[in-house]
Amino acid sequence: MCLAAMICAGASANAQGSIDWNKELKERITVNGYAQAGYTYTHVDGENKNTFDVKRTLLWAKARITDRWSFLFMHDFNSQVQEFYTDYRITEGKGLTIRFGQFKNQLSLENPLSPVVVELVDVLSQGATYLSGCGSDPLFGVNYGRDLGIDLYGELADGKLRYNLEVMNGRGINKKDLDNKKDIIVKLDYRPMDGLRFVTSAQKGYATAVATSIYDERYDWKTDSYYTTIAVGETYRRDRWTVGAEYKSNGGQNDYWKDRCFTVRGEWLAGKDKENVSYGGYVTASAPLCGQWDWIASVDYFNYNKDVPEVDGGGVYNSEGNKDCWNLVAGLQYWFFRKCRVQMQYTYSDPWNSATIHRVQVQTQIAF
Repeated sequence: MCLAAMICAGASANAQGSIDWNKELKERITVNGYAQAGYTYTHVDGENKNTFDVKRTLLWAKARITDRWSFLFMHDFNSQVQEFYTDYRITEGKGLTIRFGQFKNQLSLENPLSPVVVELVDVLSQGATYLSGCGSDPLFGVNYGRDLGIDLYGELADGKLRYNLEVMNGRGINKKDLDNKKDIIVKLDYRPMDGLRFVTSAQKGYATAVATSIYDERYDWKTDSYYTTIAVGETYRRDRWTVGAEYKSNGGQNDYWKDRCFTVRGEWLAGKDKENVSYGGYVTASAPLCGQWDWIASVDYFNYNKDVPEVDGGGVYNSEGNKDCWNLVAGLQYWFFRKCRVQMQYTYSDPWNSATIHRVQVQTQIAF
């Protein structure tokens, strides 16, 4: 689509006179990318593990076809094609733009954020990762918080109110819909002043289970066996809702190198898969320490199934099956160039199904 449009534009220009293709490409096409790689040490239940790892290697190109029409393609060389979509601004201003293709869904405050600027090596909180489809949900699989569909978005009231209305497959990236039932995602982002915003989002839809989930396990005392309520191939309700806020000092001005600001972000998230209810929240903060150094801290709690009923011998239901996990993170990061940094973090995890986990991570990020 982009090439065809540019060829047509070039043909039209040639009909009127010569065209400077070097200038056209420079002005209309931008290329960006980043890579994140590092080292991870883990201690759990007396066992030590360590490894070097490459988490992400992304490259994307954006073409501005006209003042209103653009196209983007993004590929992760450590994974697969992540995004490909076209935007068309319908109104004169920023009131309404339509996006069609594959892109990040707008569920939660965190999911749309780029890993380039997010403070944590593991990027998102447990709740945002699980509920938005980034990973850790066996029923849904790993979809990197992205989906195929249409997004109507824009800014109102001089940019103080921003909105998204999405109709998505609900299946994830690079996949056709299995249940033929679309998901609806609504998001409102209110910014009463520079540097402060309040965000709420919700999703109503369906998903078709691609695997069973440990978070859905139930125990039957009569047969002394475990079972799940959502079977592989079953289409089930998949609903989510979130509310959060973010504050950045200095009116939100942040070049992530020499002029950084204090940032604090918090959010409460919840979801329901069939009859399984999950919920949790996080608070993450960072601020300049000295020179190019920042400190980072995060408290993250998520209950993957708040009430897994178990039946005892008397036929009484109880809620001893709660599946909750705490993550506490503390660390430093050093910015050595624009959006290029070294991160060093310690994470204390207390999961429901494992002994306490201690993790040390060091990661280098190169971005352009």
